[in-house]
Amino acid sequence: MAMTNLKDTAQKLLSFGDITINGDKPWDIKVNNEDLYKRVLSQGSLGLGESYMDGWWEVEKMDEMVSRILSAKIDQKVKRDFSLILELVLAKLFNRQSKSRAYEVGKRHYDAGNDLFKTMLDKTMTYTCGYWKNAQNLDEAQEQKLDLICRKLKLKPGMKILDIGCGWGSLLKYAAEHYGTKGVGITISKEQVALAKENCAGLDIEIRLQDYRDIKEKFDAVASLGMIEHVGYKNYRQYMQIAASCLNDGGLFLLHTIGGKKSVRNTDIWMNKYIFPNGMLPSIKQLGGSIENIFIMEDLHNFGPDYDKTLMAWYNNFNAGWPALKEKYGDRFYRMWKYYLLTCAASFRVRNIQLWQIVLSKGGVPGGYESIR
Repeated sequence: MAMTNLKDTAQKLLSFGDITINGDKPWDIKVNNEDLYKRVLSQGSLGLGESYMDGWWEVEKMDEMVSRILSAKIDQKVKRDFSLILELVLAKLFNRQSKSRAYEVGKRHYDAGNDLFKTMLDKTMTYTCGYWKNAQNLDEAQEQKLDLICRKLKLKPGMKILDIGCGWGSLLKYAAEHYGTKGVGITISKEQVALAKENCAGLDIEIRLQDYRDIKEKFDAVASLGMIEHVGYKNYRQYMQIAASCLNDGGLFLLHTIGGKKSVRNTDIWMNKYIFPNGMLPSIKQLGGSIENIFIMEDLHNFGPDYDKTLMAWYNNFNAGWPALKEKYGDRFYRMWKYYLLTCAASFRVRNIQLWQIVLSKGGVPGGYESIR
């Protein structure tokens, strides 16, 4: 197909979202390389993301452009390429979140550099969605989220809690300081272990480099924030069985996760390649099946739009702090990270993906569980 025809095809698709090639609106795409049309039309999301990393296009408001593409379902009109079909086949044949591969995302994403995450995140270094109900800024949103979790788990002094995928220890630290608890946090990131130990120094908290399949102890409460997205649909049932085996009778398990509106067996191909290898978002159907006859779902709280605000705050922090990071990470990393944060914000904005907090009990809360918001 001639280049002019490809450009016309691209413009026709983009017009569904009121996006003009080389137009003047903040969400209009500025094309620097005319080969972009062939690349994106043949490669879909991978081609779009990699071409941005290569400097083939620019846009003033990327989050708004992507929001419009998703709202108009333009992405679904682009031909599915062979590499995505291969991803689907591999996901079906192999357990890509097996124990032998568990530490890959830790090495490739969470070990990227504590300086990067210190620059981007709030003062507690919480790398999950904030709760913005009564918050004016990111610090307040994350503190309110941590307190919300503690109240949902009904934490009391002396209780021992487990945080599966503890990050830099923010929940364990907050619970210890405000609710008098002790706890254990596990992560598959060496960089997180080092800084989490430093952050939690002086508190009755143990931080371990450990896979969730190796936990053998009992706890009064269990939390999992932004972790099951790395577990994979083949392992959801085992994940729930392990959480239940670690939970004392009468205790509660809080699952905080990004969720998709349909069941899938893979993730976006660009996201898998550059940001979260072997990751995938669970659906309500998949989670429901995984807890069957293991847990009772006491409460489900969806505050997905808050992740749009959280991601935009992270981007603003990252962008403002970039001059101090630039020499270490380089321009291509900047474009990759910017694309990651702003496209994710757009997905939450149009409600393509959600944020769920689910409270689970093993035998049911006597008299019923009181939902906390």
